[in-house]
This record gives sequence, structure tokens and C-alpha cells, in this order.
Amino acid sequence: MKKNSSRIESKAKKTNENSFISTFKSILYSLIVVLFLQSFFIQGYSTPTSSMENTILIGDKMFFNQFIYGPSSPRTIPFTDVRLPYFRLPAISEPKRGDVVNFEFPGNREEVHPVFVQYLKRVIGQPGDTIRIINKALSVNGILFQNPPGSKFTSHLMPAETPNASIFPKGSGWNEDNYGPLVVPRKGDVITLNKGDYEKWDTFIKREGHNPQLLKDGSIKIDGVTQTQYIVEHNYYFMMGDNRDNSLDSRFWGFVPRENIIGKALITYWSWDSNIPWSQFPDLVASVRIDRIGKLLR
Repeated sequence: MKKNSSRIESKAKKTNENSFISTFKSILYSLIVVLFLQSFFIQGYSTPTSSMENTILIGDKMFFNQFIYGPSSPRTIPFTDVRLPYFRLPAISEPKRGDVVNFEFPGNREEVHPVFVQYLKRVIGQPGDTIRIINKALSVNGILFQNPPGSKFTSHLMPAETPNASIFPKGSGWNEDNYGPLVVPRKGDVITLNKGDYEKWDTFIKREGHNPQLLKDGSIKIDGVTQTQYIVEHNYYFMMGDNRDNSLDSRFWGFVPRENIIGKALITYWSWDSNIPWSQFPDLVASVRIDRIGKLLR
């Protein structure tokens, strides 16, 4: 009896082990499939800020098409901000003016190596475009930009003669309501370097992987070689939020390299007031915005 009992226990133990291994494999395969889909095709995204109101509200959960701009392998270790080397497949289409996109934040105005975080904004300027804002009226290449239907403004206006020291580029003398003209860099553009404009391009050149230095005599070296010009190595974009009075965007931190743009907004698949804590679950459920579920994002 003991021998038979031992065999039964051993068999049961082996069955449990096999069941655990099978379950673990199923979870692992499912996770791999989800990560593959999220990296190469469709990514879920929820917005924590009001910078895109009223086009996108806090608590909206959206799908983004990553395939259109060139799918890539994961940029970070899953569920962390630890960066990974990644490869990217060719794009079907390039980001266009007016697209709502998510992208890897390039960093604050004078930050070279930021922590990985994704932002959500609207493409305002493509490579080579000239951006200008006069009394909140935005123009691109001299043509008034058509405000999106969901855009949001306040009546407060910051006069042109009142500079904002936080505005990009440093020392521009502009503010968020009176800005530019500013040309969005494109690959191959030639930037003239001089002592007076050095601080405008210092971080930009560093982000492209070089080491600029302003010497005491006013000359500029890049990677140890004296230069009077710099040739731009990548294409860049200018991003803004539809809620322009409450949006930390390219006016404050600068250009987004093409490589950083991840996907184009598709659709809102869920929406509720995420400011309501889970401890107030009935109120959270009551805040579901039925009219926004299934809304196409433009």
C-alpha cells in the first residue's frame, strides 16, 4: 500500500509540475505576443495631462498605429524605463502636419539624455517648415494653421515684449503666444555657428551625438575640430498640444527627431475620469464617457 501511495503522490506531483510549466508557458507566450503586437503594430496609450484638450481628455485610453511610421522592436525592457538597443522596419508613411502622434520625449530644453517617457502631441511643423506665432495665431510657412475643432484657448495673451525665459531656444526673447520665426531643422541643413548663437545649438548638437565646445576666444570646436558650420544629421518635427495655454511642448523643449516618433493616434477605446480614485469605484464607473468610446482621433 505504501508503495502504491508513493507512486500516486509522485504521479500527482509530476502532474502538478507539468500543469505549472504549461501555465507558465502559456503566460509567457501570451506576453510575447502582446509585446510583439505593441512594438510592431498597435500600442495602447492613456493621457495623464490636459495638454490635448478638448481633442483628448484626461482618462481617454487610445490605440496608436505604430506600423505606419515604421514598427520597431521594444525600446525599453518591458514595464521599465531601462533602454534597449532596437531595430526599426521601413515606414509606410511619414508623419504629416496635423497628425496626432506619440513619441519618445527628447528631453527638456538643456537635457541631453532624458529618462524614457512617451508624450502625445500634434505635429505642427515638418522638416524645413517655418513656425511663427503672433498673438496666439499660429502660422506655418506664412500660412495660418487651421486650429483643430477640439483646440482650446484662454483669452489671456502674453505681450510680445514680455519674454519667457523658459522658452526654446534659450535666449530667444520669445514667449508662448508670440514665438518665432523658427525653422524646423531637416537633414542636410547647414547651421552657421558663432559665439552669439552657440547656446541655441549646444544641446541640439549634443543630442546628435557630438561634443561642441565654446572656447574663450569665441571659436567653436566640435569633437575637437574648429568649426564655423554644422550640418544637421537628422530630420526633425515641431509638436504642440491642442490646449496651447496648458501644454509643455516644442515651444519649451525644442525639436523631436524623426526616430523618436512612434505612432499615429487611431481611436479612443475607453474613457472615464481617471482623477477619481479607485477607492471611489462607483463614482469612477459613473464617470465613463460613453460618447467618447470608439471616437476616431484626428
